[in-house]
Amino acid sequence: MPTPDFLSALLRPELAELHAYTPVAGHFPVRLDANESPPLLSAEARTALARAAVPEDWGRYPDARLVELREAIAARCGVEPDEVLAGVGSDEVISILLTALSRPRPGADAASIVTTSPTFVMYKLSARARGMRAVEVPLDAGWDLDVAGLARAVEFARPSVVFIASPNNPTGALASADRLEAVIAAASDALVIVDEAYIDFAPRDQLALVRKHPNVAVLRTLSKIGLASLRVGWLVGDRALVAELDKVRQPYNLPVPSQRAATFALRELGGELRRAAAFITEERERLARGLTELGLSVAPSHANFLWVGTRRPAGEVFEALAARGVLVRSFHAAGGRLAHRLRITVGLREENDRLLAEIAACA
Repeated sequence: MPTPDFLSALLRPELAELHAYTPVAGHFPVRLDANESPPLLSAEARTALARAAVPEDWGRYPDARLVELREAIAARCGVEPDEVLAGVGSDEVISILLTALSRPRPGADAASIVTTSPTFVMYKLSARARGMRAVEVPLDAGWDLDVAGLARAVEFARPSVVFIASPNNPTGALASADRLEAVIAAASDALVIVDEAYIDFAPRDQLALVRKHPNVAVLRTLSKIGLASLRVGWLVGDRALVAELDKVRQPYNLPVPSQRAATFALRELGGELRRAAAFITEERERLARGLTELGLSVAPSHANFLWVGTRRPAGEVFEALAARGVLVRSFHAAGGRLAHRLRITVGLREENDRLLAEIAACA
């Protein structure tokens, strides 16, 4: 569809290189493409959650300060409520960060970010939508941080923000602790965001870095542990940073059902959420063994998905699986070493068994 003449003069030129996020449409009996948690909450928990989500008055706006939710998040993370910024998933928090921190460095015509490749697409997308430059540094051969490459990028680009997803999406593993520390040290005059979206499936977290380094903040979310429909994510960071970011946050950004349900889940459903994460972690290892036995390469994972190397081009395997009713995520369009890579979300046991049976015939 052609762009009306008057819009062409108004739109940011960077939008020409971007595309709207569009999940694969259609019905698939097994969907293992979006890193959602399978339905593992008990019937009792689901009933209690639904009851807790109902607003007392549908005609009133949500709590603009998100007081109870931030208190519940702070208690979960061992921090203070004024060190928490909550948003509509991590996506909104990333947008808030890049809106607030978009001031160009002296002598530069635009602000920039530095991140890794491959990684979560919203860092680059949100930056480019704001006219910021995005410098991507490839992960090393073992899908870990390339400290020397990141240090050079930081020196060259002088970024406002450095994004490190750990565990990383789509590769799955935690960053090596010593390498992450080295990157933080190299970016001492930038804000380093450690994105812990998948930390519930990992053997350790990195939240202590917030106390250790004044230029570090951590992102987390409820979306990967069974509550994606709530769209609740948050940042933990220095209270001065949170106060500035809060000036950019839209008023009433999280609706009442999301605030109430998330608060209830954080306060009352901790045991349920831990059991669900433990099940996924156990199934992840079983699925990894099954894929390895089929001759596929599987990278170490600390997330709720696996990064799988295929013998045939990944695009062909993706299409063959989809034709068999199993949807996964392929990264073949990026080319290079991603041309033979799939990301496979861990599902229910029967879904994982179906995946193993189907991929054996087409990978």
